[in-house]
Amino acid sequence: MSATTALREKFGGWFKPAGEKPVDILPVRVGGNEYRQTPTNTASFFGADQVLIWLVVAILSWGIVMVFSASIAMPDNPRFGKIAHYYFFQRHLLSVGLGFVAAVLAFQIPMKVWERWAPWLFIGSILMLIAVLIPHVGTVVNGARRWLSLGIMNFQPSELAKIAVIMYAADYMVRKMEVKERFFRAVLPMGLAVGIVGALLLAEPDMGAFMVIAVIAMGILFLGGVNARMFFIIALILVAAFAMIVMTSEWRRERIFAYLDPWSEKHALGKGYQLSHSLIAIGRGEIFGVGLGGSVEKLHWLPEAHTDFLLAVIGEELGLVGIVILLGLFFFMIRRIVEIGRQAIRMDRVFSGLVAQGVAIWLGFQTFINVGVNLGALPTKGLTLPLMSFGGSAILMNLVAIAIVLRIDCENKAMSAGGART
Repeated sequence: MSATTALREKFGGWFKPAGEKPVDILPVRVGGNEYRQTPTNTASFFGADQVLIWLVVAILSWGIVMVFSASIAMPDNPRFGKIAHYYFFQRHLLSVGLGFVAAVLAFQIPMKVWERWAPWLFIGSILMLIAVLIPHVGTVVNGARRWLSLGIMNFQPSELAKIAVIMYAADYMVRKMEVKERFFRAVLPMGLAVGIVGALLLAEPDMGAFMVIAVIAMGILFLGGVNARMFFIIALILVAAFAMIVMTSEWRRERIFAYLDPWSEKHALGKGYQLSHSLIAIGRGEIFGVGLGGSVEKLHWLPEAHTDFLLAVIGEELGLVGIVILLGLFFFMIRRIVEIGRQAIRMDRVFSGLVAQGVAIWLGFQTFINVGVNLGALPTKGLTLPLMSFGGSAILMNLVAIAIVLRIDCENKAMSAGGART
């Protein structure tokens, strides 16, 4: 046998088509215990994913411009006292800078380390959610106790909890892979963990964050291999739980009624005020908008124009065209994150793949909720537009999550190049 033939036999398996690899742990079910492989585009060998980076930079930069536009007139409002016209813009730039530093640090941590830390990160997030409820420790804003004062910024533990749940759920599914078909051994413990987080969030109260975390956990369980029957049982339980929460809370019921008829005399100046003015702003924008900086609703008519209702200002100033372009950027960003997760799973890096797809679920679902609220398609909820709305801890955690996805992509490429599994 020649040396060339021997080398071909020894290393030929490395170059076989992807379809010849075992795929019994991939999270796309086709029946029984079998799974179908999810194809992915071939990535370059080294460096982070350039498409994802530029999509994030574009969304982040657009957000900086729109926060400046939406907040420039806010210091004229007596409610904010005597603050500089650039106050919110400067705070937003500070948040982006801190987020960038945190993202660089997070990117340096291998996924094996994140996997070891996952349970402790989850426990740490629960402790912070408890701390925020302690009088004189948590900061109260607009009647909600959701923040911890860290001096240079108010940190919202619920944002950390989103990443912690992603990590914990991904690690949990890897550990429970052998019993994932059994409800009480696989699903129930995870449900109890999410229930604890949910109870703490509802005590703040922050039902929006609880909804996002519940959907993240459900998505990772399904992608991790929980069968469709159990998935729908979980979904029904969650829907029933959220319905019960709304029914037992008078002010939440009022929000639902205001959403159904925001223009009524009863709701137009009450619970439906934000929604009605959001719709007025988007209606004024029509197709091409009134021009950057030309919004009227941001002049003390639309509350939270720089946070939860930033999309309404975008719609007024840039019109339908601006909103469609923005949604396109979010779509391609989330799609790219999903592809990175699929590639990791194809390489048998299940934890990394589930983490990446968990981040996609988080950013995608929160974007969906925020857009739906601004357009009047969903009841009003206090959820920001990822990577864009004013909010220090939200921007910080969004950038850390993107950095973790970029780390997964770099490790994928290192393995594709024949490197050691990291």
